[in-house]
Amino acid sequence: MKSFEYNALTTKSSWLISCAICFIMAMMNHAFLLAQALDFKAVHAEVHFDKKLRPWDGFGFNYVETAQTMDYDKDPQEYGGFSLLNEKQKQEIIEMIFGEDGLKVGLVKMFYDPWHQKEPGGKFDHERSTAHMRYFVREGLKKTRTRGANLEIITTLYGPPAWATQQKFIRGRDIDPAMKEPLADYMVSWIKFLREKEGFPVKYISLHNEGEDWERWPTDGSHGNIGTGHDYNMFWSPQLVNEFILLMRDKMDKQGLGMVGVTNGEPTNWFRFSSWGYADALYDHEEVLEKLGLLTSHGFYVGAYNNRWFGPHTSEGVDMLREKRPLLKAWVTSTSWSAMDTKFAKEMHGNIYTSKVNGIIPWAGIQRPPLWVGGDPNPGSAFTIHENGTYTVRPGYYMYKQLSRAGQPGMAVARTISMDSQIALIAFASDNSEHKDAFIIINWSNDNKKVAVSVHGTGHTKFDTFISTEGDRDPQGKLTGNGDKYKALGKTEVKDNVLIFDAPKGSVTTFFGTN
Repeated sequence: MKSFEYNALTTKSSWLISCAICFIMAMMNHAFLLAQALDFKAVHAEVHFDKKLRPWDGFGFNYVETAQTMDYDKDPQEYGGFSLLNEKQKQEIIEMIFGEDGLKVGLVKMFYDPWHQKEPGGKFDHERSTAHMRYFVREGLKKTRTRGANLEIITTLYGPPAWATQQKFIRGRDIDPAMKEPLADYMVSWIKFLREKEGFPVKYISLHNEGEDWERWPTDGSHGNIGTGHDYNMFWSPQLVNEFILLMRDKMDKQGLGMVGVTNGEPTNWFRFSSWGYADALYDHEEVLEKLGLLTSHGFYVGAYNNRWFGPHTSEGVDMLREKRPLLKAWVTSTSWSAMDTKFAKEMHGNIYTSKVNGIIPWAGIQRPPLWVGGDPNPGSAFTIHENGTYTVRPGYYMYKQLSRAGQPGMAVARTISMDSQIALIAFASDNSEHKDAFIIINWSNDNKKVAVSVHGTGHTKFDTFISTEGDRDPQGKLTGNGDKYKALGKTEVKDNVLIFDAPKGSVTTFFGTN
């Protein structure tokens, strides 16, 4: 009897083991077939909504009002262009950015220009040079809250007043050591104004705008490169950044602004942040790193070894600091719209997956081109304001809409794979938010490509699909604007855990879970 029971159990165990082996082999075979992606006729790709890489705070927008003028009394620059539009036009743009059917951005950047205080300790005027930017944020916040959401605002010291520098002129290179505390007070006053007078939910103060770029001045710092096209600036060494993080934290705490975090300022790109000593200085100073509220940098990408602007995407500095503070977040606070094409979307992919950020705010989304001295070196945007009081919605808007609507605040960046370097995938998992799982396919090649996406970790079997395409280009290679403008393609089904999509050349396509 015992022998029989033993044999029976052995037989049953063998059968279970055989079934398990068959199942594993079947799964391996299925994976192998997927890897071949329709017998080499499609790009194999994967989206893993259940493998969350980091929290996502959202995409954002930046209205730039005063950026370059060296004398605001004589030249009250208004680069954003709202001063040329009527109320109806402005509200149309506000709706397209913040509204339910618009970009639905969750982040906003506000620059703090040098024209708010004529001398240290003097009277502040926070309204004169910021009226249109504040209108933009005020109306955008109202629109955002109407749809049940909110904004997170970061404000950046664009450049200090002349009195804060040793040179005593706008764009002076070096800080006057005696003016450190007055400059900190200059920043604190602006934060209090925005939070208490305007009621804006300012969450972070950023110390500088590309202040690492010491080559923007002559070796003796004798002039500020006036007229070269650069915006406001001052040189910020890694040591000065550390000093001001502590100074600002102390002053804001004493002013009841403990809810506002201090960032490290905004180098030109994550490569400079990582390689020029800024990340190392933070890493080596325990108190500074503890009091740092957010990592910030611009995300401009230059991957070729062509000139001094070289700067690929990297997470070296971010990774190092997260060794000590694993939950430390990082935002891109300015990045190019490039040619407003699919490579713009690919650069976003690089900032998210290679630089490992939690949020992205591109460079000025609304531009009035004649008011940028020498021509804007980053001329892409979502809107152009014309001198005759009209505006144009540009191709960049429709490319950005693919990204911004998919990656809403409160979601999580999810893992993706693509076996074709010209096909990039970005995925955002719901992560218990009200938003549906979503992913994006970017085809930045000149060829139509079939993509077989293996979809994991979601209950969705159908995805609402929207596409934006580059369309034609003029003889100079610029987009003519006749591409698909966030066109609805209906529902795309997932069958046997695979979604198959024919991605047109030069296209960005978003898939939103529907069930």
